[in-house]
Amino acid sequence: MNEELLNTLGSIIGTATPLVIASLGETITERAGVVNLSLDGSLALAAVMGFAAAWTAQEAGVLSVPMQLALGIVVAMLVGALIAVLIGFSSIKLRRDQVAVGFILTLLAADLARFVGADYTRIPGPQITSYPIPILSDIPILGPIFFQQNVLVYFSFILVFVIWYWMFRTSGGLSLRAIGERPEAAYARGANVNRLRYFYTFVGGALVGLAGVAYSLNVKPGWSSPPAMQGDGWIALAIVIFGGWHPFRVVLGAYLFAALRAVSANIQTNGLFLFGQEIEFPFVLLNTLPWLLMIITLLVVSGGFTERLLKYMPMAVQRRLRAFLRSDPPKALGTHFEAD
Repeated sequence: MNEELLNTLGSIIGTATPLVIASLGETITERAGVVNLSLDGSLALAAVMGFAAAWTAQEAGVLSVPMQLALGIVVAMLVGALIAVLIGFSSIKLRRDQVAVGFILTLLAADLARFVGADYTRIPGPQITSYPIPILSDIPILGPIFFQQNVLVYFSFILVFVIWYWMFRTSGGLSLRAIGERPEAAYARGANVNRLRYFYTFVGGALVGLAGVAYSLNVKPGWSSPPAMQGDGWIALAIVIFGGWHPFRVVLGAYLFAALRAVSANIQTNGLFLFGQEIEFPFVLLNTLPWLLMIITLLVVSGGFTERLLKYMPMAVQRRLRAFLRSDPPKALGTHFEAD
């Protein structure tokens, strides 16, 4: 395979990683019945706070480079978790609307990020570098694409399988899905619904924070104004819907979105050619391709086409595909629960 194509595919995997992690974090949160609409602001604030912590440690010279990066990651994850827990608290304890609170927090966090980032604009700091995995990185085709990446990319590979296994193969995962679908039934079976919602909101928010710092310490190192990840929080929310709240489909959506971005960037740089002739094309429309694809996919999945296709398959296959292709949100998403 062409080396340039391999490098492009590897770059897509790397640049999609923050979207993968953020979307998986939101999937966990929404599966528990909580909508975290603060993603766009959370990503920005976590990015600048994580970068500021790592850069400050670098300037002080008190930690090694790996520890500087670890400090930045921990700070960013705490920022993301704190914002998410605020949404959980406002919903669970104060009985406020999750969407309204999340929208306010995303604006607040974005403004705070710009305020804090004013002192860190275009400052070089520590970066998470690539670490090829011995032996695996030498595998033809797959090696350069998947195993010549950085630790956050490898973490995202593991994360999707861990989340899938937890959701669909453990009793804890069953409780997670139950509190987002039928919290009354989960409570009747002994689950502490609100405590679990706090926990999964915290975990999901921490992953959003990790996604934020993945930008400032790796994908687009440093801090700029406007921030490099501006708008990606809304994209992550759309990917969760596109992925039907299923970890594998969510990851597929994130990679697909990143691939279409790469195609758009390539066309804007090199032009669009067909049969050797350059075609005039409004480049602004290229940015709409991922959204159009998501809409078409949702229409196909939620329409009758999928059911007509499934009826020709064995029952066991039908059940598995229906579970994988589900596009309905958790039934208790955004609702309050109060124990009797």
